[in-house]
Amino acid sequence: MSEKGKLYICGTPIGNLDDITFRAVKTLENVDLIAAEDTRRTEQLLNHFKIDNKLTSYHEHNEREKAKKLIAELKDGYDIALVSDAGMPGISDPGLILIKEAIKVNIEIIPVPGPTALIPALVVSGIQTDKFSFFGFVPKKGKEREEFIEELINEEKTSIFYESPYRVKKIFEDLSEKIPERKAALVREITKIHEEKIYGTVNEIIKKIESKEIKGEIVVVIEGRTKEDLDIESWTDIGILEHVQLFMENGYTKKEAIKEVAEIRDIQKKKVYKEAIQINVNR
Repeated sequence: MSEKGKLYICGTPIGNLDDITFRAVKTLENVDLIAAEDTRRTEQLLNHFKIDNKLTSYHEHNEREKAKKLIAELKDGYDIALVSDAGMPGISDPGLILIKEAIKVNIEIIPVPGPTALIPALVVSGIQTDKFSFFGFVPKKGKEREEFIEELINEEKTSIFYESPYRVKKIFEDLSEKIPERKAALVREITKIHEEKIYGTVNEIIKKIESKEIKGEIVVVIEGRTKEDLDIESWTDIGILEHVQLFMENGYTKKEAIKEVAEIRDIQKKKVYKEAIQINVNR
C-alpha cells in the first residue's frame, strides 16, 4: 500500500444500540482495524450487528504509546476506526492524542457522527441552549475542584458537565452553598432503560436526591449566571468594603470575595484586603 490510510472517529451508541447510524455500521465493517477503548464492550456491539473485524485496545493508560503504533499503520495505508466505550471518542474519552498525531503527519481524519450524552441532556433540560459551555468531568479534589466550581458559578452561559453517581450529591451540596436558586437538571442513563430527568433549582435537586441511591451515567446542566447574580458586580456606586460584603452576602467566603472584587475592579488583592480587614467574621 502506497497511500496513507484514513482515521475514522466513529460515534457509537451511549445506551440504546438502535442509535447507531448505518454509516457507522458500514465503517466498522470496512476498516482494516478498530481501535477500541474497551475491546470487550466493542466486541458486544460488533456481535450485535454481526460485524467480524479486527480489534485492538486504545485507552487512557496506553494511548500515548499506542498512538505511535496506530500512526505507523495509518502511514502504511491501513484504515482505522477509533471508538470509545460509548458516544464520540475525544469527548471526555480517549482520542485526542491520536487525532493530534494524525494531523501532524497529514493523515485524513473523518468524523462519523454519533451520539454523545451532553447534547441530549441539554435539549431535555429546559435550560437555555443557544450558548453553552461543556466542562467534562468534575475534578475529584483540591484546588482544581475549587477552581472548577468557581468557574461554574461565574459562567454566564449554560454549563454542562459529567459526574460520577458516587459524587453527584457532593457537587450539588457544594453548589447549593453558592448558587442554591440556579436552575438545573440532572439527567441520568440517557437512552437506557432507566433514563431519568430530575429538574429544579440546585437546592431543590439536592433535596430530591439526598435520600436516593444514584446509579448510572450522569449529565448535569446548570443555568448560566443571571442578571440577579450580576448585581453583585454592579460596583460603580459602592465602595470596596461594601462590594466585598455584597459578595459575602451571596455565599462567598471572605477570601473568595476579596479575590472576586480585586478581579472585577482590576486592582491588587492587598488593596481590597486592607479595606476588608474591617469585616470581623470567621468565614
